[in-house]
This record gives sequence, structure tokens and C-alpha cells, in this order.
Amino acid sequence: MELQDKIVVITGAGSGIGRALAVRFHAAGAKKIVAVDINLGNAQVTADMVNGVAMMADVAKEDDICRVIEETEAKVGAIDLFCSNAGVAIGESIDSPNSEWQASWDINVMSHVYAARHLVPLMVARGGGYFLNTSSAAGLLNQIGGAAYGVSKHAAVGFGEWLAIHHKHEGINVSMLCPQAVRTPMTAVDNDAIAAAASNGMIEPEELANCVVEELRKESFLILPHAIVQEYMGNKTTNYDRWIGGMNKLMRHIMGISK
Repeated sequence: MELQDKIVVITGAGSGIGRALAVRFHAAGAKKIVAVDINLGNAQVTADMVNGVAMMADVAKEDDICRVIEETEAKVGAIDLFCSNAGVAIGESIDSPNSEWQASWDINVMSHVYAARHLVPLMVARGGGYFLNTSSAAGLLNQIGGAAYGVSKHAAVGFGEWLAIHHKHEGINVSMLCPQAVRTPMTAVDNDAIAAAASNGMIEPEELANCVVEELRKESFLILPHAIVQEYMGNKTTNYDRWIGGMNKLMRHIMGISK
């Protein structure tokens, strides 16, 4: 996909990856960018940077996503690219509150489902469209620490696969963005999950955005700003038991467990 003259919606656009995508897509010639965030003030800052439109939405609520789609289609134009980018990193362990597990599911998974549910019929009717769903390398390799994060990001990748399998012949393209650590407000904390994700270095969101533009041109299903993730995926699928053992060893090292 070339971004020239395209209408793009980006959730979680008030900061971090979402804002970087908005700026880079604008530079690539996008016709109009709709910056969506639960914090309308932050969304407006991003929109002002790209001569775009700001909208507030809680992506865990289907009605909010439906409203964003309807208002964009009515007031801005037909959506060419929907970037379901908003996410949370909560639910550190099996003992975390059920509310954190449920929020992880609703935001990291169901937000993608809601967007597709309401937008796929519109896109198919006009010949096709594109979904860029932000998951994580944790959705391919799991996460040391961050139990609900790793589980929900796996589910996000699974839904992206399902969406592509069932609608590719109707002109629907899907890309899953799966980075390791990116310097954003989400990674500005000190915990075991961030330490694990940053083991291969932390990239800037602008670097990630450049990678996304290049991979969208290729219509790649997996977008891997950290190229090493491809090698890790190979190790995992080649010898699952060895990979589990290696991840357990890394977990013990990061968490300071001697046995």
C-alpha cells in the first residue's frame, strides 16, 4: 500500500507509536489522518501536527469504535487504512486482578475485532481496504513478566491471521506490527517485562514508523522492526522444548532466580 492520498485512522494516536505513525504517514502523503485516543487533548496535539482530525474513543467499547468509523466515513471520507494501535501492558502475573486480565483482552484483542466487524463490510463493498494491527513481539514469542500482555498479544496475532485468511480474496489486507521494546510511555517503567523486551535494544518510535511505511508498501503480514525476532521465531518452531528451556533460563536471569 502506498499512503499517498489515503485516509487513515490511528487509535492510540495521542503519544508513542501512534503519534509517530501519524507524523510519518503525513510525510508520506496521506490525505487525512484521524488521530484517536482516550485522551482527546493528546489526540488533538497529534492531529495539529499533521493537519488531521482528533477524536476521543475508548477502544475497549465497541460503540466508541463504531462511532469513530461512522463519523470518519461521513465527515472525512472512506477509510483506506485502519491502524488499531491502542494497547495496555497490565496484568503482570496469574495473581493479577481479573479486571486487569479483562482490560487486556478488551483493549489488546477485542478492539481489533470491533474495528473489523464494522469496517470490513464497508471496505469489501468498495473493493478492499487495509488493517494495520499493533501487537508485539510478545505476540509471537511471549513475554517474561506481563502475563496478560503476552497472552492477549498472542490472541491479537491469531485474530489478524483469521482476518487475513477469511477476507484476503475480498481485497482486505492485514499487517501485524510486532516490535520488541520501543521508547514510549508504555516502556517508561522499570520492571522485568520491559527489561526482557529491551534485551536487544530499545528503538525510537520514529524508526519503527519508517519500517512500517516500507513494509506496508510490500503488504507484509508481519512487520518486525527488530529483525532478530524472525530468528527467534525460527528457534521457537524448530525446537519448542529447547526454546522453552532457554526462555526459562532468561526469565531466571532477569528475575534473579538462582535455581
